[in-house]
Amino acid sequence: MSPEAVHRTKEEFRISDPRTNDRIRVPEVRLVGPAGEQVGVVRIEVAMRLAQEADLDLVEVAPNSKPPVVKIMDYGKFKYEAAQKAKEARRNQANTVLKEVRFRLKIEAHDYITKLKRAEGFLQAGDKVKAMILFRGREQSRPEQGVRLLRKFAEDVAEFGTVESNPTIDGRNMVMVVAPHKNKSEVKTEQNAARAATKQAAREARTGQADETPASAPAE
Repeated sequence: MSPEAVHRTKEEFRISDPRTNDRIRVPEVRLVGPAGEQVGVVRIEVAMRLAQEADLDLVEVAPNSKPPVVKIMDYGKFKYEAAQKAKEARRNQANTVLKEVRFRLKIEAHDYITKLKRAEGFLQAGDKVKAMILFRGREQSRPEQGVRLLRKFAEDVAEFGTVESNPTIDGRNMVMVVAPHKNKSEVKTEQNAARAATKQAAREARTGQADETPASAPAE
């Protein structure tokens, strides 16, 4: 990376990073305490002293307010937790797959149920579902029927997902995207917890059976 690029990256980092401690150069601030309590408008020197007495940092959380809002907090912990949340969000976004379910405008009831169950399975696994209606010939002149079908589909899967993008025309098709209520990470956590509970129940059952086994009768 060139020196210019390094300099630019550092500048961007500084701009996106909130000002802390002695970098906050304003006469007055609206102070929020470490527990979220509203202290009120105080001189910057007072806010700095309170942060130092608490062995914490003074962080500017709303620089555009008049006066700026600052909060007493552990900035290192705050940055770490924010980075972890961003990492988790990127992981969930990368793991989420867009599954596709296709309908015909005049779909038979049993075919609809089959596709509905498939979509529910996708959503329960933490994947998004792209519901697509394929129009044939003159069916393109009746988009309102496609909207009704997709809205019915959205209502039928409402237990497992919510509409992320409403029905839109895409060439000869109409599409709608449904997002799951739970992402893949949450689904995996629940599955692991269920497996652990099943194993624990099995262990307790085996222990109970062993306790109930009668002792051998003494030899005469």
